[in-house]
Amino acid sequence: QVQLVESGGGAVQAGGSLRLSCAASGSIFSISSMGWYRQAPGKQRELVAIITSDGSTNYADSVKGRFTISRDSVKKVYLQMDSLKPEDTANYYCYANLRRLWQTLFDDVWGQGTQVTVSS
Repeated sequence: QVQLVESGGGAVQAGGSLRLSCAASGSIFSISSMGWYRQAPGKQRELVAIITSDGSTNYADSVKGRFTISRDSVKKVYLQMDSLKPEDTANYYCYANLRRLWQTLFDDVWGQGTQVTVSS
């Protein structure tokens, strides 16, 4: 069993900050990348930020310069969100591309999501 558990969501006023955390646990052999996606009501899920095992990062254009993704271990990732805007309001999902102990291929695993609400 593999799990991604998120924390840190909540409500904040525009211009404020939040920090999301995600920890992976279970029978994991290797993680190639971890990151965050978000989905607002009536919209498709979209990439926010991702970080690979070698530390490379990629951000959505809409969050560049405001959000920072980081990792302090192989199995834990953070998303520091500054200068939040109402359009950042969404359910944020942690993502990992990983290989389980008994598998030879990598696949995608998702967390349950954490709500971020930014008021104007």
